[in-house]
Amino acid sequence: MNPTWKDFLASRGARFEADDIGDFGDAPAELKAAESATVLAPLTQFGLIRASGEDAAGFLHNLFSNDVQHLGRDRAERCGFCSPKGRLLADFLIWRENHDYLLQVSADIQPAILKKLGMYVLRSKVKLADAGSEVVLLGVAGSGAAMALMALGKDMPAAPLDVVRFDGGSVIRLDGQRYQLAVRAESVADVWELLASSARPVGTPAWRWLEIEAGIPHITLPTQEEFVPQMANLELLGGVSFTKGCYPGQEVVARTKYLGKVKRRTYRAHIDGNCPLPGTDLYSPDLPEQSCGKVIEAAPSPEGGCEFLASMLMASAEAGEVRVGAADGPRLAFRSLPYPLD
Repeated sequence: MNPTWKDFLASRGARFEADDIGDFGDAPAELKAAESATVLAPLTQFGLIRASGEDAAGFLHNLFSNDVQHLGRDRAERCGFCSPKGRLLADFLIWRENHDYLLQVSADIQPAILKKLGMYVLRSKVKLADAGSEVVLLGVAGSGAAMALMALGKDMPAAPLDVVRFDGGSVIRLDGQRYQLAVRAESVADVWELLASSARPVGTPAWRWLEIEAGIPHITLPTQEEFVPQMANLELLGGVSFTKGCYPGQEVVARTKYLGKVKRRTYRAHIDGNCPLPGTDLYSPDLPEQSCGKVIEAAPSPEGGCEFLASMLMASAEAGEVRVGAADGPRLAFRSLPYPLD
């Protein structure tokens, strides 16, 4: 994390857990605010990679699951980076900054992914760099989010994944009431103060809960190479193009689609008690001797207990008797997603 930004947040009451922000003084109240009010979150759980150079678009297009080549300047997109076996090494949110591309990825795997992508550069005219010291990510959510952001002096993005630029950076609309800002480091303190006058600052768990409610899973170190994109609902989120041509793992991803072999999906669920760690196994009576799925990510719920996204066998989910951690562990109560699983 940018040290100056970290010091600024600490001066505004942020309490840190490693580089994530646990809360701004009252975690339960912040969760309730995320559910019903307008909130402002530093998105320190994500890292950024900048891809620049005349071959940047083609380079990324040939590696990722979505069509980067035709990504417009006023649009963002989700995509995956797969192993040759079609398993997700990372998921990204990508948008353009002038002639460059910014790749948002889970912070815990950003250094390794930056190194991995660098292995493919060879003679391509592209430069990859850590952009975390130059650009700071913020999230704004809630019924008053659009009004709060109007203080930046620009109309807000009209549709999900539309991008609007302002003097200090860019605003990306994530969904109906959630927005993400990519702000230049030298401007972020002023932007924060402007937004904090009408949105409550909240920590990482509150924003993670909002992502889970939206059905947006993120690949982290414990879940790398566990899922093909369809197991993480990535194509349902617009993150896979089936017409763009080859990329690592493309044959496996395409075969999963065209042969109708999608047997696992990501579901949203709730349990009473503490949150399981990413990668925790799930169990069901139809497979008593083996795991039927894995937790992708979890966060405390405003109503108590824990809410999480987990990829599992569809047959086990449909049977309704899935438990976390052990065959006699807490039973999942399934919750709806904002998109259909088909």
